[in-house]
Amino acid sequence: MSTNPNEPKIGLVLLAAGGSRRLGRPKQLLTYRGESLLRRAAKAALASQCSPAVVVLSASVEELGSELAGLRLLTVVNPDWEEGIGGSIRTGVTALNGEAPELDAVLLALCDQAVIEHRHLDSLVEAFCASHPPVAASRYGDTFGAPAVFHRSLFGDLGQLTGDQGAKKIIFRHLQSTVFVDLPEAGVDIDTEEDYARLTSSPDSH
Repeated sequence: MSTNPNEPKIGLVLLAAGGSRRLGRPKQLLTYRGESLLRRAAKAALASQCSPAVVVLSASVEELGSELAGLRLLTVVNPDWEEGIGGSIRTGVTALNGEAPELDAVLLALCDQAVIEHRHLDSLVEAFCASHPPVAASRYGDTFGAPAVFHRSLFGDLGQLTGDQGAKKIIFRHLQSTVFVDLPEAGVDIDTEEDYARLTSSPDSH
């Protein structure tokens, strides 16, 4: 986080509670460049300008906690993880707000965006700090979404998400005033074995 007292204070919620239904095994434990996707994403979160960082896990995979050994994140379990990503966002934002009620914004990041690094997260932080929009979101391919920064005024909306409703519906609601950052790396996410095979066969995978 910036030491400038006038800059917004932005926390981070790393969403890592997905059930990996299409993959058939926990995507959080897939390895890329010698580390699990969960540990890579957690380290990127901690290296970013955001603080504090909260990671949301499911109760279904006991090994997930050990992947975070030695990392200074707040870990919370979403007991209703099977409900979908909406409940995990709700759980993470609530925990983050309890830990740091003075925050101006939250950055939502996804565990399965395997090539996202801290500099990508920081580009969103910088876009938010430049103009203080309601949302600063990633744009990739012909779509947009996470990672994205949401102003504190939207914490209530994030806390009301349910089921498989992600935060994109909130971005749609504020589309005209959202700042977009072109981030093609955000388009690389792992949902299937084919996705993972593409990732690990790329020249950058080792």
